[in-house]
Amino acid sequence: MTADDPNATIAAAIARMPLPDEAAAAAARDRQAQLTKPAGSLGRLEDLAIQIAGTTGRPRPRLPRKAVVVMAADHGVTVEGVSAYPADVTPQMVANFLRGGAAINALAGVAGARVVVVDMGVATEMPAIPGLVSARVGPGTRNMAVGPAMTRDEAAQAVATGIRIAEGLVADGVDVVATGDMGIGNTTASATITAVITGTSPTLVTGRGTGLDDDALAHKAAIVERAIAANRPDAGDGLGVLAAVGGFEIGGLAGVIIGAASLRVPVLLDGFISGAAALIAATLCPGVRPHLVASHRSVEQGHRAALAWLGLVPLLDLDLRLGEGTGAALAMPIVDGALAALDEMATFAEAAVAGPLEA
Repeated sequence: MTADDPNATIAAAIARMPLPDEAAAAAARDRQAQLTKPAGSLGRLEDLAIQIAGTTGRPRPRLPRKAVVVMAADHGVTVEGVSAYPADVTPQMVANFLRGGAAINALAGVAGARVVVVDMGVATEMPAIPGLVSARVGPGTRNMAVGPAMTRDEAAQAVATGIRIAEGLVADGVDVVATGDMGIGNTTASATITAVITGTSPTLVTGRGTGLDDDALAHKAAIVERAIAANRPDAGDGLGVLAAVGGFEIGGLAGVIIGAASLRVPVLLDGFISGAAALIAATLCPGVRPHLVASHRSVEQGHRAALAWLGLVPLLDLDLRLGEGTGAALAMPIVDGALAALDEMATFAEAAVAGPLEA
């Protein structure tokens, strides 16, 4: 195998996946106990800061350099009528991201994060637009309702591409990576991945996506069931599930998740599509889980099953269902606040404030 072999890239990233740094986490936990506040009074912010200390290996971490990776691709299953929007929207929205006109641009700007837009397989080949990262695996996936969405080699290529993009961002100094997506039809792929890996009924993980009515929702769930029956993916084979019923952007995001976490960079997951990507990532590499932060809980009902399987509790619940990385961008200031409290608050000794009474 060569350095350019996708399977070698995936294997190398998985092999270097670190355990949380227990010494750094313990130091952060000890400092929390000494800060000028009642023990545990900052609730989950304290746990979040300790988790990130463990991921980064730094007792008082700060994450000033932020990136949201928005990966885009099309899905062959859209021919089955599973979306309220045409596939033409995917390239149009990619162009909108690059012009700075989308929700993720506005919200990332508030968070001080850069937006990295990646074409993983938009059906209409995009022109060379400044800022666009072209990493096309193919012109969209095939129709998973009648056969595999992609080959296993294409699935490996998608994941390896995401790993390399994450490696490049970390080499460029990025401290925290958030995941985002764009792709008409990708909630259908995500529902199918979630049903397979979590073992949940397709009707319980299939949501309205871009706004389907009841009849269209029932049709979409039936397509998910057809895709599973047509491909019979093995829930324990992450690449196999991705190849059978996934999307190029979902595979790419799984790679971003593995690549960033393997280099001790925390990963902020967005909504349902990012949750499906995390299911693929954690199936390939269970050691990725301690380095993931769930930014929010999507309205898409399948996201609950994905988060439960991953063992993640979201920071926010704002009835979001847009994707693009919007929920992850909104959570970035919360992460910054948790770390600022850990780093900047005075201890009882430093502030000459009496600590709690001895029991």
